[in-house]
Amino acid sequence: MKSPFELIMLLCFGFAWPASIAKSLKSRSTKGKSLSFLVIILVGYTAGIIHKIKYSSDFVIYAYILNFAMVSTDLLLYFRNKKLESKS
Repeated sequence: MKSPFELIMLLCFGFAWPASIAKSLKSRSTKGKSLSFLVIILVGYTAGIIHKIKYSSDFVIYAYILNFAMVSTDLLLYFRNKKLESKS
C-alpha cells in the first residue's frame, strides 16, 4: 500500500454512509439530502477507482468500490423517497 492515509480517509467516509442510508430508509424523505452532493461524491469515487486501475493498483480499490456502492444505495433511496413524497 502506497499511502495508508488514503485508506484511512476512505474508511472515515465509509463509516458515515451506513448512517446516511439508515436515515434515508427510516425517514422516507429527501429532506436534508442533496442530489448534486451525492452525484459529486460518486464522480469522485469513480475517479479514485479509475486511478487505482490505471496507475496505482492496490487493495484500497475495494474501499473505493464499497463506498461507491453505499453512495449508490443512498442515491437510489433518494429517488425512491422523492417518488414517495410526490405521492403524498
